[in-house]
Amino acid sequence: MIIGEIEVLRWLHILAMVYWLGGEWGVFQTSYNVVNPRLSLDERRRHMETAYRIDILARTGIILLLPLGLHMGTLYGFVPLDRAWLAPMWGVFIAWLSLTWAAFFQRETDLGIRLTKIDEALRYILIPALLIVGVASLLDQGPLAVGEGTLWYPAKITVYGLMLVIGLGLRFIMRAWTTRFRRLAEGPNPREEAALKREIAIGRGLAYVYWIGIASAAFLGAVKPF
Repeated sequence: MIIGEIEVLRWLHILAMVYWLGGEWGVFQTSYNVVNPRLSLDERRRHMETAYRIDILARTGIILLLPLGLHMGTLYGFVPLDRAWLAPMWGVFIAWLSLTWAAFFQRETDLGIRLTKIDEALRYILIPALLIVGVASLLDQGPLAVGEGTLWYPAKITVYGLMLVIGLGLRFIMRAWTTRFRRLAEGPNPREEAALKREIAIGRGLAYVYWIGIASAAFLGAVKPF
């Protein structure tokens, strides 16, 4: 049996999707204890640390899904570029992934907050680009070389771009945890507790939409319905 390049890429793509979906569920469950004022601050911090350690796997999966998908799209002929572009493309995404992990390792510091903001800023460029490419290709306006029977590919790119929007909102909430817990460490602070409760309520609502969107992207890639 010969294992080809596309089969390995597909396997890695599935793993990245699993880490994305599973990681988000783990953070969701852990957040209940992070915002629970009945627990001691140290206990809440331990749960927050667990949430961050789970979340970095989800973030890694999110980032890797795109270069893996573009790599496969190039092999399938959907991306109208030759293989020469794959090496620099992977270089860009490895740099982005390195930035994300650096922010994780420095998460309790001001440097970590700055790195996280840079990570978020990259999405301000990436999200519109993905949505434009995806929607334009669905409308047969390019740039992807797709048509009847292969429109699932730009549809998946579009859904992925929309999920990055929701993910960005969830990133804002987690980034705020660092600052809020610094203030809580100074003493009881009803204002910060109220903000945590409000933000986590919004985050949980976003999470439900997130899971539906992730499942939809997986469905498009696996079933290829159109």
